[in-house]
Amino acid sequence: MGPRAPAHDAPAHRRRRLRPQPDDFVFEPDSIDAFGPTVLAERADPARSLYWVHVWTVGPDGVITHVREYFNTDLTVTRLEPPHQPDPSPSSAKKKSPPTSHYCARAPLWQSKLSDTARKSLPGLVLAI
Repeated sequence: MGPRAPAHDAPAHRRRRLRPQPDDFVFEPDSIDAFGPTVLAERADPARSLYWVHVWTVGPDGVITHVREYFNTDLTVTRLEPPHQPDPSPSSAKKKSPPTSHYCARAPLWQSKLSDTARKSLPGLVLAI
C-alpha cells in the first residue's frame, strides 16, 4: 500500500495562500505598536487585498510567550479595568453589597489602520488586554 495523500488542511492551505514561500518571506510590518507586554505588528499586501495583525505577549525576560494572528479582521484593542470601588464610609459599611466582578473597557488603545472601504467589508473583533 502506497503513502496516503494528506487530508486537506484548510488553515494550512490558507497560510500557504496568504504567506509567501519561506525563500521569499521578508517580515516587514507596516506598523509596530506596544502596550506594556503586548506588541502589535500590522501588515497589508501591496494590493490591500490581504491584511494581518500579529499580537505578541512578551515576558519579563524579553521572550515571546504567546502569539495570536488575525487575518482580514478589523481589530480593536482595549484595556479592561476593574470598576472603581468607592472608599468605604461608616454609613456604607452597614450596607454590604456583594463584590462585583464586572470590568470596564476604556477607550480603544489601538485600532487597525484600514481604509474605510476595507473597514466596512471586514469582520470586527475587540481584543481586551
